[in-house]
Amino acid sequence: MTTTPPIENVRVLHRTGQWCPGRRIGEVVAYDVRILPEYQVAGRPTVDRSYLLLDQGIQLTRPVVFVGPVEGWWYVDLVDVERTEAGLVVHDLYADFLVPPGAGRYHVLDLDDLADALSSGEITGAQCATVLRNTQRFVERHLRGTEQGSVGPPQQFPPASIAPLESLPSFFEGSTPVIR
Repeated sequence: MTTTPPIENVRVLHRTGQWCPGRRIGEVVAYDVRILPEYQVAGRPTVDRSYLLLDQGIQLTRPVVFVGPVEGWWYVDLVDVERTEAGLVVHDLYADFLVPPGAGRYHVLDLDDLADALSSGEITGAQCATVLRNTQRFVERHLRGTEQGSVGPPQQFPPASIAPLESLPSFFEGSTPVIR
């Protein structure tokens, strides 16, 4: 019999400089971030929920500011997560994905930014190799369709591991629930 790990409170430093409240179950973290005023869309929620797959170097967000043809799409960042006494610090590692609902296809973004970061010394060759490995593993685990050939058991997107954290109310005290 397996037991579900307990839910832990965590803090996550978002790239906007905000310390964000979150919850962790095992190797999955969900955290809520307030959208900066300059990025808010009138009539839309002002909080996004992001998910960190700590063991995969992945951050997933379905941005509430995505409207029109990309509404409901997922933005996936390849990241490195630093564990500090203050909380988790997320470092963007340049390569990204856009994944539409149904995940029948996906778009890889910003590989040129990854190459530029490597060329300029912002990241090391070892960090770049980790990003490339994590990118390939992410595609194989979560995005590769059966028509592209089997690479193991069927996977789903978004990963089932985020489901227990998706249904939790906003982590900001006194806030309305996050719309997902």
